Amino acid sequence: MAERDLKGYWKKNLKYLGILLSIWFVVSYGFGILLAPALNEIRIAGFKLGFWFAQQGSIYTFVILIFVYVYLMNKLDNEFNVQED
Repeated sequence: MAERDLKGYWKKNLKYLGILLSIWFVVSYGFGILLAPALNEIRIAGFKLGFWFAQQGSIYTFVILIFVYVYLMNKLDNEFNVQED
């Protein structure tokens, strides 16, 4: 892999990581802590929404983001022709 391609690969990889970690931060810290009082006015299945994000939502979001990251990295590997055989 050429030096230019390697830099492009890692630049996109870090971009994906930054976006996905930002989403996780917003969901876990923003919705679960900072916005919890406002979200607690809404109830889902009897639970306050702020509580749900703090206890369940951030975990579900993290698991979903893992699958999104795997998909994006497989796509990126194919784009730069570094996929595993």
